[in-house]
Formats: sequence, C-alpha cells, structure tokens
Amino acid sequence: MTDRSPAPDDDRAETETDVPDAGADAPVADATESSDEAESPEPATPESAEPESAEPDPHPIPEDRGEVLFYEPGGSWWVVAIGPVLIGAVLAMEISGPGQVHWPVLIIFGLIIIGFSVVQVIAARRHVSVELTELTLRQGVRIIALDEIDTIYPENNGPDAKDWESARALGELHGVPRRRRGIGLKLADGSLAQAWARDVQRFRRELTEAHTAVALGLPPRGSATD
Repeated sequence: MTDRSPAPDDDRAETETDVPDAGADAPVADATESSDEAESPEPATPESAEPESAEPDPHPIPEDRGEVLFYEPGGSWWVVAIGPVLIGAVLAMEISGPGQVHWPVLIIFGLIIIGFSVVQVIAARRHVSVELTELTLRQGVRIIALDEIDTIYPENNGPDAKDWESARALGELHGVPRRRRGIGLKLADGSLAQAWARDVQRFRRELTEAHTAVALGLPPRGSATD
C-alpha cells in the first residue's frame, strides 16, 4: 500500500480568503460614510424669499372722484377775527380812559388769542370736515369708496336705540363730533359705522343718491360724454 499524503486544503484557504472580515471593514465603511456626509454640501437656501403678491384692494380709491356733491369745511376762518376785535375793544377803552395804554400786554394777549384761534380752525378743517363726491366719501382725513358701503340705515325716529348708533364714527375721531349727527352705515366687511355731518338731512339725501348710482354702475356725470 502506498501512503497518500494529505493534499493541501486549497478549498479551505480560498474560502477563508474570500470571506471578508466584517469586524475589520466595518469601521472603514462608517468612516467613509461619515466623511461623505461631512463633505456633501447642504442644499442652498435662498437668502431672501420672494414676497408674496399682495392682494388687490377690493375697494380702491379712484383717482377721478367725480363732482363734489356735499362739502362742510369743519371750521371757518372768521373765528380768527375774534382776537383782533377783542384787542380793539380793550384798546379803545384804554385810549378813552384816563390811564395809559398797556401796549406790551395788549400785544401779547392778542398774539395768544389769534394763535389759539388759528390752531383751532386748522384742526377743525382737517379732522371735522366732510366731502362727498360721486365716488368717494371723506370724513376728516379718511377717504372711503362709496362701493365700500353696503347699507345706509334710515333715520331712527323710535324710542329704542339702534346698533349703529353706538358704532364708531368714520374718520380718526372715535365718536361723532359735537354739533354733528350720525348716519348709520353697514360696510362691505360687515362692520357698522357712522357717517356724520352738521346738515345731516341734506347729507343723507346726497349720500343715498350717490350710493344708489354707484350700486347701479352709473358713471360720474363728468364722464357721461366720454
């Protein structure tokens, strides 16, 4: 019998060589992945987002407001004349009297009265004036388009107060100014308000007619022939 020496275990060697060492390769893979993550740039974000398009105003103020239908200036310049009249009366009494004329006192007193009167008239003409045109209504410094008015309430002749009588007045003043009367309005956004004027009966008539014309889509009188 011939003894055979055992053949080298090539299959086992190849098997051991082909099988990867999981423990040795795992850290390398993790390091590679982490380095890729570190090197990959983050998605660029825009520095400034584009502004959203503003919604158009559903009730814009027209450039051509049409003819003026009703106007109250709010204050008259004749009030400024009260100061000079008073100073003139005091000056006449001092000249006709036995004493001397106190010119410095009269001048200072006159400047104070005139200055106060001028400030009062300017404030009244700015904040208490009313202007109604064919397309707009201005109360003080606030201007609204007539198509912003949904309803004009009738005058309240009953004993019970209406909701619109406690509503805020149009303009920058919280309530209806003194010596003026309010007209109840329901605006397009559902809120209640009060328009106001000194001659409230004529103002109500003109406002109602202008609002009806706007609701019917009638053009201003000046543009009828265009």
